[in-house]
Amino acid sequence: MRPEGPESVPGYEIRPFRTLAEYRECVELQEATWGSGFSERVSVAILKVSQRLGGVASGAYDDSGRLVGFVFGMTGWEEGEPAHWSDMLAVVPALRDTGIGRTLKWHQRRVLLERGVKRMYWTFDPLVARNAHLNLNRLGVVIREYAVDMYGDTDSPLHRGIGTDRFVPVWHLDSPRVLARWEDERRRRAGEPAGAASVPVPPEEITSVLDFVRHGSGIGPDEPRLDQDAAVLAVSVPSDIETVQAASLEMAVAWRTATRAVCLHYLDRGYEIRELVRGEPCSRYLMFRE
Repeated sequence: MRPEGPESVPGYEIRPFRTLAEYRECVELQEATWGSGFSERVSVAILKVSQRLGGVASGAYDDSGRLVGFVFGMTGWEEGEPAHWSDMLAVVPALRDTGIGRTLKWHQRRVLLERGVKRMYWTFDPLVARNAHLNLNRLGVVIREYAVDMYGDTDSPLHRGIGTDRFVPVWHLDSPRVLARWEDERRRRAGEPAGAASVPVPPEEITSVLDFVRHGSGIGPDEPRLDQDAAVLAVSVPSDIETVQAASLEMAVAWRTATRAVCLHYLDRGYEIRELVRGEPCSRYLMFRE
């Protein structure tokens, strides 16, 4: 019997979709998450066919058999090796921040490793700090790529007014960094003291290249600094971009413009993003020389 680990969570079953009804429930959850009639939704046919060709289409079910989350991705080849692109992950609003999203990612990893796939990609918005925390701090991805307006204009209300710039993280599924995060997660779920998956960086060794300034009750980006070459750089982002966006779309666009300039500049110069230091009202990405 497989030992309990981050791939499972008490009270929920994580497994591939099996029936047409389950595939249809996945489509319904996509629309509930990204908006009714969302044009980028993945159809029943693609969900089903992807599993035959090495993709992952799995759901999280509660004790009543209700679908509460799902993950979907496709497997292909890059530079002569198998690689996976994780296209969608969603959890019903009432159960977000409960660990189900992380569990779906660890399940996806286990399935791919069993098939010999050791590298996974996906995208997330650089301005959404809670996703950055999950991806960098809890899963152990690294970021070396920034895609400007990756998906163009979409009809999802989540993308209103600030475009679809995205980080493209890479998850090296069997790397020491990821294995340390897996063990950290296992310890947390077992009620044991978590290990030190990441090494803290002394504040004096960090050089800020984008800070924040206050504008009345709101926050905006300071002037980007594009002339630094320190070993560790910090890039501020709002800890809650949705609140900024609701209060001032103009300020949210200013954050997009500033973070785009900084990230493109330093990633192109060989830095990579490895950690997010959480804080209020802003969190900070830490960029390291590769």
